[in-house]
Amino acid sequence: MVAGMGLAGSAPMLESAVLDKGLAEAVNMLWLVVAGALVFFMQAGFAFLESGMTRAKNTVNVIMKNYCDMCFGAVAFWLVGYGLMFGANHTGWLGTSAFALQGVPESQYGGLFFQMMFAATSATIVSGAIAERTRFSAYVIGSVFITALIYPVFGAWAWGGAHGGEGWLKQMGFIDFAGSTVVHAIGGWAALAALLVVGPRLGRFGPDGRPREIQGHNLTLVAMGAFILWLGWFGFNAGSTMSASVGLGRIALNTHLGGAAGALGAMATMALLRSKLMMTLTLNGSIAGLVSVTAGCHVMEPGFAVLTGFIGGALSVLASPLLDRLRVDDVVGAVSVHVVGGVWGTLAAGLFRSGHLFDLSQLGVQALGSLAAFVWGFGGSLLMYWLLDKFVPMRASTLDEQRGLDFSEHHELGYPEFQQEAVHRGVRHG
Repeated sequence: MVAGMGLAGSAPMLESAVLDKGLAEAVNMLWLVVAGALVFFMQAGFAFLESGMTRAKNTVNVIMKNYCDMCFGAVAFWLVGYGLMFGANHTGWLGTSAFALQGVPESQYGGLFFQMMFAATSATIVSGAIAERTRFSAYVIGSVFITALIYPVFGAWAWGGAHGGEGWLKQMGFIDFAGSTVVHAIGGWAALAALLVVGPRLGRFGPDGRPREIQGHNLTLVAMGAFILWLGWFGFNAGSTMSASVGLGRIALNTHLGGAAGALGAMATMALLRSKLMMTLTLNGSIAGLVSVTAGCHVMEPGFAVLTGFIGGALSVLASPLLDRLRVDDVVGAVSVHVVGGVWGTLAAGLFRSGHLFDLSQLGVQALGSLAAFVWGFGGSLLMYWLLDKFVPMRASTLDEQRGLDFSEHHELGYPEFQQEAVHRGVRHG
């Protein structure tokens, strides 16, 4: 009788536990989808920022590239990239299952959706760097390779193992919570490789090698893009918890502080260099700050998030003239922001980890991860773009570059009211 009463009493408790578990899973899935949607919206931020930093005659081309990063990248990551990155990884190097979601339960679809947005973000970093002189078809092919191969392979090393096994960097304890290296440095290294293959824009450097400024056509769009990117970053970082947990508060706060401090670091550096406080460098400083805190936002105290973001913003300003001296024509400062910020942020995650400050052994692991990202992200991308250029030339023709890629690649104009005559004049003189 007593036993029967005990069993009867446990039934409602068991049912309640099942309901609580089901509710928690539903909430976690909802958070993943919402966070993924915020990261998706970052594509609009990249489109605004990159198109504003280019000349009016290339606006449509820039937006088309960003749009196609998402479209082609989604299919490439679903078909190949997810399996390489998160499939059974028993060697520590590559996933070997889950291609086209074979054998993946529906409960993990949210994670795929979220990671799909990360893959597109990494590819989009290349777009702005090589804007205004790259053939659209060649760019899209390169983007597919990044989302299907370049990003997933390094991701397998650092984050892999969702379907068995772990990547070799993950086994070593490499810290990169939301992708300072996995997403941003890999995308930035790919951008640098593409820049070396494509070369600078016409007129960007004089015969003596001195840089000549080519002004973007709409700084209002640039500012709007930076605001959208900052908003999306809350989904980017906080969504990487993969669940709705109490740690979201620390992550969101550190993300915001990192972005704010990045802008302050950029402005302070410009002031120390006795230069004008340029809006473009300030906005890039905030993005560099956001990139920098992305690796360690879950383990840093807020004060160290401020320090990390501040240094990241300062470094982005210092890196820009160095690229000019090397005659690297990075239109939007992608290398200064994503490579420099990504490498620094990855090291900072080892230095400023709460409870383990200045842990030199962890710093060594972080440095090894950054070195591996350079070898694969830059070396692999350089080989890929070099081979691509042999079969599908990446550089637009001189006439197409002079006319603008909007007309030559898409036969559309972003601002037809004042561009029409200029295009026809270019055709006649061509």
